[in-house]
Amino acid sequence: MKRPFDKIPKHERPREKLIARGAKSLTDQELLAILLGKGTPKMDVMTLAGKLAKVIDECGLELRPDDLVSFEGVGDAKSTLILAAIEFARRRIKPEGSKIETPADLLPMIRHYADRKQEHFIAASINGANEVMNIRVVSIGLVDRSAVHPREVFADALADRASGVIVAHNHPAGALEPSAWDIEITKQLKAAGDIVGVTLLDHIIFNLKGYYSFLEEGLL
Repeated sequence: MKRPFDKIPKHERPREKLIARGAKSLTDQELLAILLGKGTPKMDVMTLAGKLAKVIDECGLELRPDDLVSFEGVGDAKSTLILAAIEFARRRIKPEGSKIETPADLLPMIRHYADRKQEHFIAASINGANEVMNIRVVSIGLVDRSAVHPREVFADALADRASGVIVAHNHPAGALEPSAWDIEITKQLKAAGDIVGVTLLDHIIFNLKGYYSFLEEGLL
């Protein structure tokens, strides 16, 4: 009987890769696959990990067991293991309550989205003390665009009672310069934030090599 990772070349299996190259060399999907251990008869562990990663990204720190056990093959044991791992890391890295001096200080907390093949539009709720309250993926789009609406960005920020929000998205294509759509959605978000009383602090575009800040470029 084949084991969960037998179909993957040995040097590319998540566990072996972690041992040989370190945890930083693994994708989020591979790290989650290690926690899951195995998939189901209908779905291999890497596919299941990919589906769960999307839910975890969307829920942020509000992730609950019910969000995970709805997937076939994920029961109480696996869901509690994942939640325990997230909480264990949170207590040490402390993204919640981390104080930032400038919006760009958010980058280390979202850098793991830089290698995604699709655009991930991210919103970080910030309180009046410049502390990060939560980070969520608002939408996932295509290679060159992520459809997002102001209500999706500010709904969670208002629920968090945030005073400000920093939005960001990765550019899979590589270029950091904002597109016409990036500029337009930033204007819409700024106007919407002014109406609801939640300040748009910055819009950051990033990839594996660097970032572009609307605030630093004087466009906010």
